[in-house]
Amino acid sequence: MARSEPAGEFSGWRPEAFEFYERLEADNTKWFWQSNRATYDNEVRAPFLALSEAVAAEFGPLHLFRPHRDVRFSRDKSPYKTQQGAVTEGPEGEIYYVQITADALFVGGGYYRMTSDQLRRFREAVDDDTTGPELEGLVSELREHGYDIGGSALKTAPRGYPRDHPRIELLRHKGLTMGREFAPAAWMGTPGALERIVAVWRDSLPLARWLNSHVGPPEEEPPEEF
Repeated sequence: MARSEPAGEFSGWRPEAFEFYERLEADNTKWFWQSNRATYDNEVRAPFLALSEAVAAEFGPLHLFRPHRDVRFSRDKSPYKTQQGAVTEGPEGEIYYVQITADALFVGGGYYRMTSDQLRRFREAVDDDTTGPELEGLVSELREHGYDIGGSALKTAPRGYPRDHPRIELLRHKGLTMGREFAPAAWMGTPGALERIVAVWRDSLPLARWLNSHVGPPEEEPPEEF
């Protein structure tokens, strides 16, 4: 039975949401999308809208990314994304992200992609003998609790920093995020999914506070999309 557009509580994503993306991966065509648009609206988009309402008071409303791919400069002309993501942004530029695919729910937060002025402040803080070890400790604690540390990174040391810097791994980062991927499970189709998502975002707050304190919002135009 199809689920109608929500006006109330978030109750997770049913198996039909993950099955939709499994089928889309096998048949990424306009015909498939048009034939299954109701499934996307009811099983994918509607729960995201309900989630947005549920988290708005604490984190702000979610922005849902468009399901269509921009294929203008891509060799892959598949018209649709094989995931649905949504993001909300804090006052200092930190993001809180949630995404579903055919085989996972991903939840995370941090600074996805820093502008040049943010990178300068970030590297200065990482290099500092007080604030650098603070971040190192936060990252270590997140890993100990099972979180992945992400964000695009340089392959070598940034200009002006030695390759043997004690925090070279952090200095190479151009974005710094934390997150956790969950394989599909029964709880994802229940109201308990909200608790799991919010728990990850709350666990990201110490990292967000460090970034907000020592990096802050961009002075130049930020990237358009997560």
